[in-house]
Amino acid sequence: MKIRKLELTHFGKFRDRTIRLGDGIQLFYGENEAGKTTIHTFVRCMLFGLERGRGRAAAHDTYSRYEPWDGPESYAGAMEFVCGGKTFRLERSFGKLARRAELICLDDGEQLSLEDGDLEMLLPGLDADSYLDTLYIPQSGAVTGEKLSEKLKNYAANFSVSGDSQIDLTAAREMLRQKEKELDRQARKHLEERQRKREKTEQEAGYVWRDIHRLEEELDRVREGLELKRIREEKEQKERERRESETRMIDEMRPAKWRVHPLEVAGIILAVVILFALVPRPWNYLLSVVAALGGGIYVWNRMKVEKKHKKTPPELILEEITPEEELASREKLLWEQQHLEAEKKEKQIQYDNLQEELADMSELDDVYREQERQRAALSLAFQRLGDVALDMQGQVRLELNRAVSGMIGQMTGGRYDRLYLDEGARLVFLKEGRRIPADRVSRGTMEQAYLALRLAASDLLYEEPYPLILDDTFACYDDRRLARTLDWLCENREQILLFTCQNREAEVMRREGIPFSLVDLS
Repeated sequence: MKIRKLELTHFGKFRDRTIRLGDGIQLFYGENEAGKTTIHTFVRCMLFGLERGRGRAAAHDTYSRYEPWDGPESYAGAMEFVCGGKTFRLERSFGKLARRAELICLDDGEQLSLEDGDLEMLLPGLDADSYLDTLYIPQSGAVTGEKLSEKLKNYAANFSVSGDSQIDLTAAREMLRQKEKELDRQARKHLEERQRKREKTEQEAGYVWRDIHRLEEELDRVREGLELKRIREEKEQKERERRESETRMIDEMRPAKWRVHPLEVAGIILAVVILFALVPRPWNYLLSVVAALGGGIYVWNRMKVEKKHKKTPPELILEEITPEEELASREKLLWEQQHLEAEKKEKQIQYDNLQEELADMSELDDVYREQERQRAALSLAFQRLGDVALDMQGQVRLELNRAVSGMIGQMTGGRYDRLYLDEGARLVFLKEGRRIPADRVSRGTMEQAYLALRLAASDLLYEEPYPLILDDTFACYDDRRLARTLDWLCENREQILLFTCQNREAEVMRREGIPFSLVDLS
């Protein structure tokens, strides 16, 4: 990729400013507050967009800093660049009410879509973080950070797994973390649902158990009623048998059918007459009276037995219940007993089923086992990605060290034989077979080392070379170091945007015959 033209419609202090760029070193010269920072900020905003901050941070963010106060509706710009042999025009409007972005191929007029990722397709692997860690190097800011180290780890693992360094290992591992968190969330939700279902089932089982006890009490009441009925019936049966036995006994004591026979009366009268007539006086009167009294007593006794037989003593009289009423009452109790037993049996089956459900809930179900299996698979994949990264970091470190050593050797005129990163990602210099830690060299040498590391990392990370932006990067370089570094950059980089507030870079390049194009911002 090479930038061919910058059009600052209204961005910061610039209004309707067009800057054309070529190959090699493009030297932006200007005093302080000439707009150098505005221009390289504009390039970054064109590539990655510009968002307004929120809350108190919005008052001092990049958006507010470069927003035109006299015409915010024209807060916009454009950039033309060459990529893959074609020229493209990228236009952006940053205004609050007119925010838009368009990407057009100037060769064939094709309209591309930023929303669909067409810009990322043209500039593979380039994002705001990696841009700041590799391609944009500010004053005394060549030192690399953790993001570049992570990028290199991604490159190592991704390239070893698929041969494609653009697959983001960090994103993949983060995706695995998110999936694991989602599984944990689903597992918690599933367990909570199981717990709620268990509590509901336990509550329902408690209600059914109470119903079973209530039915048992009702059955006890009905059984007690049937038992009382049985006892009463037995008592009534015994009473009827006693009364029948007594009746039979009385019937045996009297004639088959009671009546005072006339012959008996006539015999008694005849006996009295005969005694009166045949017995001498005065005994005939006495015997006649005795005979008459005896006959009267006999007749009286016979009359008394018949009367006793016909009269029932009050204490033998029981409550009179008709057979129909007795049968209806007993059938009702039996029906109620059958109904209660059937309902109890149904409740008992329901209770047993609920107990089986509770027993099943105490065991791990298929859903939980599947979640555990997926969690184990995710954990294994996460570990595998980490292992791959560790295995390949050594190989990538060797490749990176070779590139960095070649760069630092040319930039320092062979002063150092080799520069490499150790396992702790610390820079180490080699000079005449001696190992020199980074904290033992000068600040200028350290700046050169980190510059070489960034450039070597960009060569590894990006499939296509991108413009290198240097913002007063060489403040700590002496003239010899500066000349060698600029000469190497001119030979090995297709486009460099060098921003400076001093004439030193221009004078060195003119003296050394290093070609450059001057963009005067004064």
